[in-house]
Amino acid sequence: MPPVLLYFFLTLLGLALLLVGGDLLVRGAAGLSRRLGISPMAIGLTVVAFGTSAPELAVNVAAALKAGEISFGNIVGSNLANIALGIGLAALVRPLIIQSVVVRREIPMMLLATAAVLVAALDPWLTGGPALYSRTEGLLLLLFFAVFIYYNLLEIFGHRTNSLAAEAVAEAPLILSVPLALLLFFLGLAGLVGGSEITVRYAVLLSEGLGIPKAFIGFTLIALGTSLPEIATSLASIYRGETDLLVGNIVGSNIFNFLFILGVTACLRPVPVPAQGFSDLGAVVFLSLALLAVSFDRKIKRYEGGLFLLFYFLYLAYKLLYLPSSALKG
Repeated sequence: MPPVLLYFFLTLLGLALLLVGGDLLVRGAAGLSRRLGISPMAIGLTVVAFGTSAPELAVNVAAALKAGEISFGNIVGSNLANIALGIGLAALVRPLIIQSVVVRREIPMMLLATAAVLVAALDPWLTGGPALYSRTEGLLLLLFFAVFIYYNLLEIFGHRTNSLAAEAVAEAPLILSVPLALLLFFLGLAGLVGGSEITVRYAVLLSEGLGIPKAFIGFTLIALGTSLPEIATSLASIYRGETDLLVGNIVGSNIFNFLFILGVTACLRPVPVPAQGFSDLGAVVFLSLALLAVSFDRKIKRYEGGLFLLFYFLYLAYKLLYLPSSALKG
């Protein structure tokens, strides 16, 4: 069998693992939320977001010792794909209903995290220094992340009332025991991490075999590959009707990527911002604002999901066609 064909089938295997893992993760997390009286949105903002961001963390810790620009491209590209593909594809399958608290509080928190990352990259204009995330800035991002986690833990345990637990269990179509829910969650997490690793590894080999530039692969295939858990979990969530989990997962994962993963990476080694990095950050800011704007009526319609997808592919075309050739050749 030719190597390119082998890489293709192994990439499909990774995608299959991601889809199965996403469904198991949603089943386990939804079962835990109902059993413990925790809202599905709160679970999505913490446990599921952490689990589905594990591939980005693994990629960036490894890249921190080799090439910081890979880390930056992976984080920003993943956040862009999370919104455009994770929410865009889900909205195309089924229009999304969003809780008002997401619009009032969670999406603005994601915007604040994005703004913090953008401001930290403005060293050439603010201090005259190089465009990079220093260890000090990495520590500050981790501090912001700790505040975010503390805030959400207060929110979770503040709503763990007996009446809520009873109502959640009563509405559950299938009551899972806590051990079974935990088993499904960790099996799903294993499928997500393993499937993401297989998908990224062999998608890169496939692209290299087909002659696609490595620098472009960094922002697209690697970022898309590490975002596949979020996308797979989003599609599984919409299939099972867990829209709170879907939106919470995307918002929580983006906050996790920017504050925790970038913070950890910068603490290990300062992360330089590539020349095209500011346009990438601008694209994430634009999509985050667009998400807030379309969420004011607490619905994301099919055509709005289609616009997210259109923006994503137009931006990829822009990077491929209009950026300097040196940026693509790496």
